[in-house]
Amino acid sequence: MHIPDFELERYFARWEFSAPYLLCASDVEGWRMADLLALASPEDRTRWEELTLGYTETPGLPVLRETIAGVYPGLGADDILTFAGAQEALFVTMNVQLGPGTHAVVTWPGYQSLYEVARATGAEVTLLPLREADGWALDLDALKAALRPDTRMVVVNFPHNPTGSLPDRATFQALCELCEARGIHLFSDEVYRLLEYDPADTLPPAASCFAKGVSLGVMSKAFGLAGLRVGWLACRDAELLAKCRAFKDYTSLCNSAPSEVLSLIALKAREQVLARSRGLLSRNLALLDAFFARHPDTFRWVRPRAGSVAFPRLTRNIPVGRFTEALIAREGVLLLPGTVYAFEGNHFRLGLGRANLPEALIRLERFVNSGVLDTPV
Repeated sequence: MHIPDFELERYFARWEFSAPYLLCASDVEGWRMADLLALASPEDRTRWEELTLGYTETPGLPVLRETIAGVYPGLGADDILTFAGAQEALFVTMNVQLGPGTHAVVTWPGYQSLYEVARATGAEVTLLPLREADGWALDLDALKAALRPDTRMVVVNFPHNPTGSLPDRATFQALCELCEARGIHLFSDEVYRLLEYDPADTLPPAASCFAKGVSLGVMSKAFGLAGLRVGWLACRDAELLAKCRAFKDYTSLCNSAPSEVLSLIALKAREQVLARSRGLLSRNLALLDAFFARHPDTFRWVRPRAGSVAFPRLTRNIPVGRFTEALIAREGVLLLPGTVYAFEGNHFRLGLGRANLPEALIRLERFVNSGVLDTPV
């Protein structure tokens, strides 16, 4: 297998643990261990304290899979397969479902793995652009035109990273019906699901919509528990899950036992966990609304509808890469240039989910007001 460098991860490898203000993080502020354990029921606290650190079951802790299934209407524990993060789940699914002679359609811009892993299997990949002029909306007509007789998978990510866009229910239902009619698996990256700003906008998971709907979930984003490295597939296609389970024998084999129990605690208390995430996003979004209103000549943004990221555009005549480099050098604030996605237009990814966003925003505004953008950076 040959696969290109993961540009986003190479960028973060340089800055993620040295930049004081990570204003482009895609996850929500991480939980402290003590705070998470305080949510545990007596039963699960005992489970934690008596845990032995041996191998775990390849599909995942049975009670964890049962609890995950509770998030997906119509699914049971046998419809859930856990992994060491969403990345592994994605990698495994594409390797068992795609290969030479197959085709996939993938929304773009997006997480590089969603299309590069598909390409690395030998499949042909058609990127389906989301456009700022359309509010980053999913174009179903363009999707239909991209489908071919050998299309095995359509890959979408909603709520979307990096734009924060979200289709309406009718559009998503039409997407599911299209894939079902063509016998195509819909791989739906739903790692930001349940972070909708208006609960009425919450879409049904793809796995609940039809048998070939595959929902990707993880503890990292909405739940603020990236360090646990627990992800999962939810799907009613037993044959596909069996293939993924067998392939997992060659990757992680099984999950971390402590991570499984901590994930269980968080998922059982998910309303409290999600309320914390939503509250943080709501407060930060209000600050960003005011910030962009003060700087209409410097930035344009399509306000996100869900999730913890947005994709504004720098409208000054300065390359976005120079802008982000100068900002980290002067203020210690890290933004992610859209060039990391090979996406034109001077966009950058902005993260909404970190607790120090107010301080980072003060520094960003000081940078903008300093006059440095009035001359080439």
